[in-house]
Amino acid sequence: MNASSAPNMSAEDLRARITGTSELALLDVRENGIFNTNHILCARSVPLSRLEILIDDLLPRKSVPIVVCDAGGGLAEQAAERLAGFGYSDISVLAGGIDGWEDAGYVLFSGVNVPSKAFGEFVEHREHTPNISAEELHGLIEGDADLVVLDSRPYDEYHRMNIPTGIDAPGAELVYRVHDMAPDPATLVVVNCAGRTRSIIGAQSLINAGIPNKVMALTNGTMGWVLAGYECGKGSIDVAPPPGDAGLTAAREAAARVTKRYGVNFTTMAEVDGWRGNDSRSLYLIDVRTSEEYEAGHLAGAIHAPGGQLVQGTDGFVGALNARVVLIDDQVVRAVMSAHWLIQMGWTDVHVLDELGSAELVQGAHSPNVYGLEGAGPDEVDAGELKSMLDGGGTVVVDLADSRAYGQGHIPGAWFAVRSRLATGLKALPEHENLVLTSEGGGVLAKLVAGEAAALSSAPVSVLSGGTAAWTAAGYELTTGPENLADEADDVALKAYDGPGDAEARMQAYIDWELDLPRLIEEDGTSDFRTFE
Repeated sequence: MNASSAPNMSAEDLRARITGTSELALLDVRENGIFNTNHILCARSVPLSRLEILIDDLLPRKSVPIVVCDAGGGLAEQAAERLAGFGYSDISVLAGGIDGWEDAGYVLFSGVNVPSKAFGEFVEHREHTPNISAEELHGLIEGDADLVVLDSRPYDEYHRMNIPTGIDAPGAELVYRVHDMAPDPATLVVVNCAGRTRSIIGAQSLINAGIPNKVMALTNGTMGWVLAGYECGKGSIDVAPPPGDAGLTAAREAAARVTKRYGVNFTTMAEVDGWRGNDSRSLYLIDVRTSEEYEAGHLAGAIHAPGGQLVQGTDGFVGALNARVVLIDDQVVRAVMSAHWLIQMGWTDVHVLDELGSAELVQGAHSPNVYGLEGAGPDEVDAGELKSMLDGGGTVVVDLADSRAYGQGHIPGAWFAVRSRLATGLKALPEHENLVLTSEGGGVLAKLVAGEAAALSSAPVSVLSGGTAAWTAAGYELTTGPENLADEADDVALKAYDGPGDAEARMQAYIDWELDLPRLIEEDGTSDFRTFE
């Protein structure tokens, strides 16, 4: 397939496919920060810059129907050609891109993880999830009330900023760990996140599980806390421990109640092995335990939804609509709680693995399959060689990390560039005799891009072996801040509390955006959210 041979699909045909029951993957290949400004609801953000790294996990079945979209400029066609080279066989391009979608009278959304966040608002509206204001919670904390505040975000988010007295218990961990954290039914349990979604879903998880305590979601999370004039804690390290025997028994009883009420399906390892060989259905094996448990031993082929955050960002883990999903948790509880939410989000082929049996387990963090890496073979320099080259002058380093990572730390003097616009970025560099590429993640992206850079550069191109991490491992310092930008830093969607300017105004705008999602979801009409009596 060449850049012009992928057939076009009209907006009308795409919408019919989205609302149908067959598998479909809609990939938006613009940079994530641009995607954040306007996109189709069920589109997955898969930037062309990182397509080789992301696509195998997101779309494990090569014959899955794929529609690629952009906003013009040829990115979709480039992605279609590249996907065909990876072996994907059913690829179309959205005619007119997202502009064509909007011209057909359909809705575009801003933001990230929109399906999950819209679902959170749907749940609060339909279930009337109890909530507590920042002012009320502050008063209870100051008055030493009998309560526990559970933060439903992954540890890194909690550690950065949290409600004072808050304890980290990410997402699906809540029902698993709450019984030891609030053993007295008289203890009030308050669940928070940064904004709204995980507060609502977390609180409602405990309610759906039937715990005896009164449960409330903190209105607008840590953002609401800040907007009310209170300070968040920073650097907290309090994590809810795994349950003891009594807590585990209570958690499993709660999961059994949820299984019965929501019709959660279980499957066996033998059935999963059979599904692995089915080329007509996409299969996603998702381990919803903690990262420590996952790395200690997980089923081969299973990806990890860190911190139990699958429900918060389903579009980042499951690339194909209407695919088959199997959730894995050796204690079952976290998988059941995740499954019951996916069912309500409209996923109809969701299963919980009953046990691993004698399946061989793999240790360590997940390492994605990266297309094109084996054949890259660029010239490499180690950190010491690069340091000497920089000291001698005439060498320019281009960092292909995303702009957030680049700002947090880069090699002194390095230039930031976006891979999908590399030809433009290289023109902005100062005169140089040697060009060295680096990136995060062990320098994988730099290796992939070396050939492209060599075709555009008159200077020799090499890659820092091991990427920027190797520079710091050699004892060299990094520089922070958004300096030396060879391209616009529009590749990352910033959080409401990041970036320059009025942080509180951004927080309020974000909350207003979340509250408006139900209106847009109803207008869009392509989602299939549901609740159970």
